[in-house]
Amino acid sequence: MSLELNQEKCLACGGCVSLCPKDALEIKNGELTINHDKCVKCGTCVKFCPVKALKINK
Repeated sequence: MSLELNQEKCLACGGCVSLCPKDALEIKNGELTINHDKCVKCGTCVKFCPVKALKINK
């Protein structure tokens, strides 16, 4: 399983960053980045994303 990001859809709004319980998401240079070592694939960011730019691949 992995968290995937569609950069073309992402608005870099930062909502998912503030909700991530493991601090695995960060906005760098205006783009969302994922630290896959920290991500536990809980799905909190996926549920929040208003443009469905994040998904968990199984």
